[in-house]
Amino acid sequence: MHRKPGTLVLLLAVLACAMPALAQFRYPEALPQAQSASGKALVAKAQTAVDAKRWGDAEAALKQLVSAEPRWEYADVLGAMQGNQGHYQDALASHQRALDLAQGSAAPTAMAGIYLRIGNANLKLKNNDAAVAAYGKAATLDPHPATAYFNLCATMYNIGKTGADAVAACDKAIAADPRKADAYFIKGSMLFGDSKIDKNNKIVVPAGTVEMLRQYLALAPTGPHASDVNQMLDALK
Repeated sequence: MHRKPGTLVLLLAVLACAMPALAQFRYPEALPQAQSASGKALVAKAQTAVDAKRWGDAEAALKQLVSAEPRWEYADVLGAMQGNQGHYQDALASHQRALDLAQGSAAPTAMAGIYLRIGNANLKLKNNDAAVAAYGKAATLDPHPATAYFNLCATMYNIGKTGADAVAACDKAIAADPRKADAYFIKGSMLFGDSKIDKNNKIVVPAGTVEMLRQYLALAPTGPHASDVNQMLDALK
């Protein structure tokens, strides 16, 4: 079956709207204990508010806590509370403070988590290049970099950077977590975006495109991008 060029244009327009959600990196569920009595009281107050999802109350307690006993864990969770309220500039500043406090003391996995949250805040602020840089840094630090590489892959796709670096990020995300269906969708979509129309008006895709799309369906046959994937595969018949 031969497809008209308009089919490819229409599919690419659809894919431009099919933006995968980023993977979330959770902050610690339990705040570490403070040294002073007043600090311990603030930790208890902040933890109660976090558990109850009272983000504003948690933010207020954590601000006092960071001032009284500067620890990267407190600053990092403060940033998460601010982000939960949509205060992304404040969140970015808090996560950056956490990064500064963590230098030389926190484990690489913890540092990677901070960089991921810096990336998330930058992305909300549309600081796309800064988000990509933060996710890339997280990926180099985390011994289990599936989340970092997936966020890097998804972000580059979502902002239209679909070249070799973006494909490589998707490959690394897949290698780190072969069960992550969306990574196959993103790589397949990137490759599909490099399709050409031959002299017979047939869509010709780069090697590996069909395999990526089929693997998405194998892992997520009723996933949120299944319809898009089926449209791409149908266009190639």
